[in-house]
Amino acid sequence: MYTLHIGNKNYSSWSLRPWILMRELGIAFGEQQHVFAGAVNWREFRAFSPTGRVPALVDGDTTVWDSLAIAEYLAERHAGVWPKDGRARAWARCVAAEMHSGFGNLRNICGMSCGIRVRLFEIAPALQSEIARIDEIFGEGLERCGGPFLAGAVFTAADAFYAPVAFRVQTYALPLSAPSAAYTRTLLNLAGMREWYAAGLAEPFRDPDHEAEVAAVGTIVQDLRAKAQGS
Repeated sequence: MYTLHIGNKNYSSWSLRPWILMRELGIAFGEQQHVFAGAVNWREFRAFSPTGRVPALVDGDTTVWDSLAIAEYLAERHAGVWPKDGRARAWARCVAAEMHSGFGNLRNICGMSCGIRVRLFEIAPALQSEIARIDEIFGEGLERCGGPFLAGAVFTAADAFYAPVAFRVQTYALPLSAPSAAYTRTLLNLAGMREWYAAGLAEPFRDPDHEAEVAAVGTIVQDLRAKAQGS
């Protein structure tokens, strides 16, 4: 059985991608969670990942790190990771890669923190441009493939790569068109997403760096998380 090494469910958007992909496709795996703890992470995470980062997938004596590499590794072994149709598959790979390598303003300003609701101080033009591009991707996928998922009737890796965006939309009330907002609700209502969300809310862990990033960009108007460890 695969072992997937992940970080805090409240914060780790990169970990969510392969986790939700495997969960929704019914690919069996064991989960190993590692709590973010600042500077010590790199040394400790190097025990299972060459980069000292999460996620990392272990399959026997093979370790695959990086969420996109994990998706491709799984695609070689399991049906359904990418769409069957060639054109839909090419499009799905493109938008997954675009999310993987881009949207730096979204990542930096709207870091994933599932258990809180934040009123941003502002939505700067650079961030608005990236939100508009995400809206465009969602609309294009739903229109060309018929929904309810980005590449058609079933969940694929394209949806997995935008699953963290759904949590960001919820946390920061990011403005999207009605079809795109409905798509994010579809993602949030998936059984695997509800499972991840509940586990994230129950975590008592707080990472100072993640918390400081949120405080720098907005006001927390609701905190739904369990009581912080040590408080």
